Amino acid sequence: MQPVVRILSASTSALALLLLSLSAVADTHADASRLRDAGKAERFQLPSNTPIPIGGAQIFVNAPLSSVRRAVQDYAHYAEFMPGFKRSRVVQTHKDFTDVYLQVPILHGAATVWAVTRFAAPKKEANGTEVIEGTMQQGNVHDFRATWRLIPVDATHTILRAEMLIVPKLPLPGSVVTPELSYASDKAVTASRTRAESLAARNASSSATSP
Repeated sequence: MQPVVRILSASTSALALLLLSLSAVADTHADASRLRDAGKAERFQLPSNTPIPIGGAQIFVNAPLSSVRRAVQDYAHYAEFMPGFKRSRVVQTHKDFTDVYLQVPILHGAATVWAVTRFAAPKKEANGTEVIEGTMQQGNVHDFRATWRLIPVDATHTILRAEMLIVPKLPLPGSVVTPELSYASDKAVTASRTRAESLAARNASSSATSP
């Protein structure tokens, strides 16, 4: 009897995982359809373990995940193609991470946050999503975090999400800080979409002209 119970239990677990996977795929395609139709970034806020909520944005990208990854990992050029960043410079590289010096204006330019941020190598989740987490090593704020989520829709389309958290040393409420973080995330994903789609187009052109 016990082998039968174990088989039934294993079957139930497999079915549950399958249903969760199918649900995740359905959610991804629903998000993709909505974002594609919108044609622009969708801003959001998330709770954090600090008094300041996370500010984020997501966008539909007409490019494969590999092109999107190349765009968001081009840390040295953030300030050149992302309006939300004032300066960006790679401090050191390692097989498991890249340390990047970043400057981000806040309070409509009245103050500038700087941080040496460690971006870890992409972590792949079960559904194919890649997560790149950036955590502050030093800076002029209590906390700075930046997270990219690259969600594959299919072989040639991706949802790109950016999530940012800044906890200033000044006693500023989340109602002041977080909308600016969502705005910066909007600019970041929008600029990264443009860069990723350009990379994908160049790759396609090169492939077409190759003998």
